[in-house]
Amino acid sequence: MCGIVGIYLKNEALNPDLGKLLAAMLIEMSDRGPDSAGIALYRDPVAESHCKLTLYSADKFEWGLLQTEMAAQLNVDVKLDVRGSHAILIAAIDVTSVEAWLKVRYPELRVMSAGSAIEIYKEKGLPREFVEQFKLHELNGTHALGHTRMATESAVTTEHSHPFSTGMDLCLVHNGSLSNHNWLRRRLRDEGVDIQTDNDSEVAAGYLMWRLREGDSLEEALQRALKDLDGFYTFAIGTKDGFAVLRDPIACKPAVMAETDDWVAMASEFRAIAQLPGAENAAIWEPSPATVYTWGH
Repeated sequence: MCGIVGIYLKNEALNPDLGKLLAAMLIEMSDRGPDSAGIALYRDPVAESHCKLTLYSADKFEWGLLQTEMAAQLNVDVKLDVRGSHAILIAAIDVTSVEAWLKVRYPELRVMSAGSAIEIYKEKGLPREFVEQFKLHELNGTHALGHTRMATESAVTTEHSHPFSTGMDLCLVHNGSLSNHNWLRRRLRDEGVDIQTDNDSEVAAGYLMWRLREGDSLEEALQRALKDLDGFYTFAIGTKDGFAVLRDPIACKPAVMAETDDWVAMASEFRAIAQLPGAENAAIWEPSPATVYTWGH
């Protein structure tokens, strides 16, 4: 039992308020997931010559020292924006080089996400505490996903919290349970996919990354998932351009969607969507089983 929220802004005038809108939706899902909360937010895309990474430290960390060392040793411009236990790193270099350097110099850090627009923040505790800790109301953006977790199949830790990101600007949140995730985790690791936890949701995220790497479109990857992922689930998937929603063929986990001229939103329960401006005039429906819904640029 977890809570999922997602919002895609069709009206650019609302971009400065994305964090506020997302925060209201997330807090409304607190009783579906009091253990931890997290978001994936897409904003301020960097130039093609740059990369953006979200880094996480479980302990107090000297972020300024990392910035100085990386700039000197890799001879690049480095910017850091520290929020709580996370930091957004932007550098004029490719992602592979940054991750290789971090693995050697700072192996204790976890890369939460990588790409050009995605930022991921997640932490243990109540959603309201999470919103305050990461000053979510300050953040702008074009679209975002959020998750409140009630842990069932794995530990209550920051690492086990959602969203999970396993590819460039790609992330996933999940309500439900996969029955074949152990077998699939071994298969994905054989394919070179880095799975770091025993959370079944990370396996689902890794599966999508693998299929995209093999040449599938996102919709093709999700259609394959209906055959390869066994269990019950509602997925919300974030990409650089938008987001997608998929429910399993039985669709026993709750989900609702709504759309206005200004936004498209989804949530585990309508009360989260009701926080959005104009929700009273939205077109509202329950997403059908085994059907891929996508919105984007």
